[in-house]
Amino acid sequence: MRHNRGVNQSNMNLQGAIDLGAVAAAREAQAKAAQAAAQRAADPVASNLIIDVTTSSFEADVITQSMTVPVVVDLWATWCEPCKQLSPILEKLALEYDGRWILAKVDVDAEQQIAAAFQVQSIPTVYVVIGGQVAPMFQGAMPESQVRQVLEAVLAEAEKAGITGRVGLADGTADESQSQNQTLQPPSDPRFDAAEAALEAGDWAKAAEAYKEILSVTPGDAIAKIGLLNVNLLQRTDGRDLAADVETMTLETDSVLRAADSTFLMGEFADAFALLIEHLKNVTGTERDQTRERVLELFEIAGPADPAVVKARIALTNALF
Repeated sequence: MRHNRGVNQSNMNLQGAIDLGAVAAAREAQAKAAQAAAQRAADPVASNLIIDVTTSSFEADVITQSMTVPVVVDLWATWCEPCKQLSPILEKLALEYDGRWILAKVDVDAEQQIAAAFQVQSIPTVYVVIGGQVAPMFQGAMPESQVRQVLEAVLAEAEKAGITGRVGLADGTADESQSQNQTLQPPSDPRFDAAEAALEAGDWAKAAEAYKEILSVTPGDAIAKIGLLNVNLLQRTDGRDLAADVETMTLETDSVLRAADSTFLMGEFADAFALLIEHLKNVTGTERDQTRERVLELFEIAGPADPAVVKARIALTNALF
């Protein structure tokens, strides 16, 4: 049930005097909320996954973080009874999902500017921010099973937008960025010897086989995954005139994909992303899926910290939703 804040006649006696019991209850609720916030701050896990957001921290805690993981924004207040039912559920699930999304809590009384920006009319109200793009989730208290279903849908949409990172539990950094940074160092693992030798020889097919062999044993190996994406790109563009691919591009999906690959290889990451995202807006079905998958692959190769990727993620999210 939605909980609209208004004049509560039960808080007034017949002579219009303030109900001191209601005031005491409100103060107690505020004290409990402050205590809960302090406990989260002392817990290194909870403090990274459950954040009390203010106007000054909103951009860093919500917008910037949403470039890596979905940020669920819980708009609540100490006097709101349904909020007291929903907040513990959201906090429990934030810990359970282990960094796949962040819970940003906003006290609408303390942070009225944020509440106004979200045009809050009733609480609890829950939004999600993915790649800098805000979307409503639900209003009112919900049972855990329904909240979980909504979160699964959110994660599925985030994956489509290429937001698939994970927040590190120790320091709040994203594991996706850490994995990408590792690819900048030459791997010493002997499993990569065959792939490296094939790359040096210009044998893209053999290099791809070597990376696939590694992934068949350890599917989550970030270095092998990025390596395979790189090799696939080299195979697609092998022997092609990169400049000609761009100059002769048509509106056909295959032509746009070739032009984007060539533009990317020439070091123009932002232009490559722009080509694909603009094309994605004008196609449907299989062609739309192909275009989305290609831009996500190029995001992976460029790395999540690349400024062109950060900007393009927002554009991709806007195009998808």
